[in-house]
Order: sequence, then structure tokens, then C-alpha cells
Amino acid sequence: MDIGHKKERFTTISFKCSVAKKFRAFSKKMGASNSMTLLMMLAFFENNGISPNESMGPHMMTLENLIKKRINGVIAIMKDIEKNQTKPTVAMMQSLFKEAEPSKKPIVLEKKFFKEKGDVHIRNKQNRTNEL
Repeated sequence: MDIGHKKERFTTISFKCSVAKKFRAFSKKMGASNSMTLLMMLAFFENNGISPNESMGPHMMTLENLIKKRINGVIAIMKDIEKNQTKPTVAMMQSLFKEAEPSKKPIVLEKKFFKEKGDVHIRNKQNRTNEL
């Protein structure tokens, strides 16, 4: 039953047989009664400001293809920017920062282990140079 239209009475509208068959098939496809299908169609035309006499312009498929082409163009431009501008600039900046970093050489003391009468002694390189 049609929601919100239960208590309304029916009226007749005359259609050609071929148009009535098409409309009934369309109503079945929409899954609504004939009255609700017609109401939805009228609401669609009124809400979108469309007249059945006017042309809608290019089909949705042609618009979709046009948008896809534009998106592919934008992707190509972004890849070109990345390839020719961003990556070389990043490489130059990284090379500049690598050269600007002070070299960090850890101070290494040479440790020598030797056994002297069963004891283990540790000698630093500095102590050894003082002894020589």
C-alpha cells in the first residue's frame, strides 16, 4: 500500500496501451505501485528543475569520460612536478645537510690486555706513549 496515501480515492487517467505497458513495467522495476512511481517521477522533475521537453545535454557516460581524462591529466602533471622539481630539490637539500653535519669521530682508547703473574692489567694508549 502507498504510505501516506491510504485514504485517498483512485481516479482514472487514459493512456495508450503501449505507454501503459511500459509504465507498468517501469513501476515493477522501481518496486512501487503505479501511483507512487508517478509521484516519484513528478518529484524528480520538480526537485531538479528539469522539464521532459528539455535536453539534458551530454550523457553521464560522456561526462564521466571527460572527468577521467581531466583526472589523468592532473595525475600526469603531478608526476612531472615530482620527477622534475621535488625529487631533485630533496636530493640537493639532503646533500647540503650531509656536508653541513660535523663529523662525529668517537674517541677510541686502545686497550691492551696482558697477563702478568696471573693478574690482568689494562693499559691505555696514552699510558703506553708516556712510558716510551
